[in-house]
Amino acid sequence: MLVSQAPARPRPHLTLNTDGKRHPVLNAAAAYSVLGGLVSFVLGMLSTQHFVGSILGVSGLLIGLLAQMMSATRAERMLIIFGIVASFVGMGLGLAHGGFS
Repeated sequence: MLVSQAPARPRPHLTLNTDGKRHPVLNAAAAYSVLGGLVSFVLGMLSTQHFVGSILGVSGLLIGLLAQMMSATRAERMLIIFGIVASFVGMGLGLAHGGFS
């Protein structure tokens, strides 16, 4: 007696390269803007680490803006926008607590 099995469902595939091409530099820039933004957000809330938070916020913001101009797929753009917003808020918090001084 044969037991029929349901057809295997494909697993969801998470990728930033939805166009089928590789974009290693853009993916790295998107990852840096998100990670730099999150770290600058956390450090910006600490009044003792405002200098590092401000620097990471500015660098994440600038790299995110440049990556946004060169992005090729919608998934990259969504991740970059999240990083830009997080970097901007982290930079603002760092500047509010003392900035570059």
